[in-house]
Amino acid sequence: MAATSREHTRTYFLGRLARELEARGLDATLRTDPPKLRIIGSGAAMFSETIDCVALAEGWFYRWSWGELVESTDNPAAAAERIRHVLAATAPTHRDAGTR
Repeated sequence: MAATSREHTRTYFLGRLARELEARGLDATLRTDPPKLRIIGSGAAMFSETIDCVALAEGWFYRWSWGELVESTDNPAAAAERIRHVLAATAPTHRDAGTR
């Protein structure tokens, strides 16, 4: 039963983050088994990230796919802004599209 409660908690926190990301123009898809959030940069399907949520001694945190913490789940707006910034920084500019 505890694992089920933990999964519901993760889904809740990821849902809050999804709403913040969508408000910033990003596409966020919540997957439930296991709970994770697939985020696609605005108009660039090749620039995407998967975020999950973990409980640590200090509380719950959003986490990048490579394991680094993004932000506390207490502040989904700050997490969304950081994710938006990272995805925007990795997207090529129109000027870069034609160069090799």
